Amino acid sequence: MLKIGDIEMKNQVVLAPMAGICNSAFRLTVKEFGAGLVCAEMVSDKGIVSQNDRTLDMLFIDEREKPLSLQIFGGERETLVQAAQYVDKNTNADIIDINMGCPVPKITKCDAGAKWLLDPNKIYEMVSAVVDAVEKPVTVKMRMGWDEDHIFAIENAQAVERAGGKAVALHGRTRVQMYEGIANWDIIRDVKQAVNIPVIGNGDVQTPQDAKRMLDETGVDGVMIGRAALGNPWMIYRTVKYLETGELMGEPNAREKIDVSILHLDRLIALKNEHIAVREMRKHAAWYLKGIRGNAIVRNGINECNTRDELVSLLTNFADEVEAKEQEAHQVG
Repeated sequence: MLKIGDIEMKNQVVLAPMAGICNSAFRLTVKEFGAGLVCAEMVSDKGIVSQNDRTLDMLFIDEREKPLSLQIFGGERETLVQAAQYVDKNTNADIIDINMGCPVPKITKCDAGAKWLLDPNKIYEMVSAVVDAVEKPVTVKMRMGWDEDHIFAIENAQAVERAGGKAVALHGRTRVQMYEGIANWDIIRDVKQAVNIPVIGNGDVQTPQDAKRMLDETGVDGVMIGRAALGNPWMIYRTVKYLETGELMGEPNAREKIDVSILHLDRLIALKNEHIAVREMRKHAAWYLKGIRGNAIVRNGINECNTRDELVSLLTNFADEVEAKEQEAHQVG
């Protein structure tokens, strides 16, 4: 089973820390579908150190989400350490994760995120400084390299281990690839063989069968699921079940998807406020509707919704329509 420091997970399935997605409302919903570990979206070290209200709001954790990994990012040792100490003492996170994978220019320009991948020595210095300053276990989420000419995944993971890091999550793409192309699982296997700390594999896990194949082919300790869980927490549930029993559970129907999307919406409203939550929920609602026949008109309508009632009414009516059509088809059949 996956164990990070003294934190033991109930299974090997991990929700990836997706920026702009993994707030408490989404994490709790995914947790209820069985994830062994959920990871919070990355938080700026400077935002924490300067006590920015919006940043501090991102540190909220519902006890029901635990165990939880809270991710910070930064390019300077002093502020990264201070932010880690704040998370260590003032949040109920179980694990402090350091972002070494974010590929977006506004992050890498600050010498943060994937920029670290070019320098194993910096990784060692930064991670060891954080490890020395906190009590919670420290982990790192990274990509396999900056580009095809600079793939230091093994050296970087070994630097994390030497520095006292308790686990590495490795995305099998370079920074230059962003989210394009195919994730390289061979490098994930090589890293797993090169270190003694747990390795969590990430990249192209889109089905429960993919998760099993990654575990079998790479020997990783855990499987991280990101985009495949968007609007689809059933992916987590189905993966957990498949890994435990070999049974492939069925996909949810339209009513189940809409019911969970409304639960997700209400949690977002409680977390933020109705105006912000409804706007943020638009992308999630479109993801929940993916795969349901005839969803195009409703997806367009979502972007016109400004209140909870408007959005719930639109989604509920669509679920009613889908069910009515299915009953009609069943009677004709």
